[in-house]
Amino acid sequence: MTADDPGAAPARDEDTGPEDEAAATTDGPLAIRLEQLILGADRRYTPFQAARAAGVSMDLAARFWRAMGFADIGQVKALTEADVLALRRLAGLVEAGLLSEAMAVQVARSTGQTTARLADWQIDSFLEGLTEPADTGLTRTEITYPLVELLLPELEEFLVYVWRRQLAAATGRVVQAQDDAEMVDRRLAVGFADLVGFTRLTRRLEEEELGELVEAFETTCADLVAAHGGRLIKTLGDEVLFSADDAGIAAEIGLRLIETMTHDETMPELRVGIAFGTVTTRMGDVFGTTVNLASRLTSIAPKDTVLVDEAFAEELGRTGEAPVSEADAAAAQKAADEGTGEPPPPYRFALQPMWQRPVRGLGVIEPWLLSRRG
Repeated sequence: MTADDPGAAPARDEDTGPEDEAAATTDGPLAIRLEQLILGADRRYTPFQAARAAGVSMDLAARFWRAMGFADIGQVKALTEADVLALRRLAGLVEAGLLSEAMAVQVARSTGQTTARLADWQIDSFLEGLTEPADTGLTRTEITYPLVELLLPELEEFLVYVWRRQLAAATGRVVQAQDDAEMVDRRLAVGFADLVGFTRLTRRLEEEELGELVEAFETTCADLVAAHGGRLIKTLGDEVLFSADDAGIAAEIGLRLIETMTHDETMPELRVGIAFGTVTTRMGDVFGTTVNLASRLTSIAPKDTVLVDEAFAEELGRTGEAPVSEADAAAAQKAADEGTGEPPPPYRFALQPMWQRPVRGLGVIEPWLLSRRG
């Protein structure tokens, strides 16, 4: 099944029927040549033929293809040996008992969604930028094929390398869980960072300017989250969702985001909300009350501040990252100055309790204002 257009015209062969002949006239030869280059094979099978060759039912094959994000194409001859092999592999994992059928569909869906976004980005941004006609004297059509031919093996190897690295990191995090239940429902710090007044900006800025601002925001957030040991879960244009195994890491990320954006005159104000607690992870995303609470904290946070929930504040106190009580910390420091006691730990963060308030769906919460110590 092709990722760009499963229903596009098939390559001509002796088995091509009237439906295929009609479809073939809608594509120029370059589109077919590019597809053959990228897929590494000619179209040979209809969906029914591919399912039969793979030894799976048409119903299961259709479920796998839809999960991967490919449209129904009727019985057009549009599939290759690679499509048959992919079906065999997924079905083989189910037959061997390594995956349930539902899990195999989830594997197909998560892989399809992730790679579809990557492919769109590479075509819309990366490839488009490298095929500017003014740079070569050639038209974009003339330069596309040789450029793809050069880039394809390099990008493929790089994709596999990054995937293996990410898989190793994710596996390492999971096996550190204390029990089987914690592997799925884990205690994490979850944070949202949200641009203030983004809706007004969409009415004021040109489309290109708005796109550049969103790209700069997402890039800055992604770099900061990764650099300080967190994980970027997803971006939503004017908002990013991140997580961290440690409350101290999440606190550092939240404050760094505010500090970085504050010093960038092109960026609007930012607000961050972080919560700590049990989180359910599915297909690279996070769900649960902790995530909802982090979102609510973000919506009520003042501009250029970080709000955290009570559980997050308690976790910072438990790990010695912030004082449980500012009064106790001040008393300990005073005793140390007078030579009658030990100095308090070198706290990194400070916490200021805010007014309790009701939050729809979550009851009454007590937010805390997070800042740097001293």
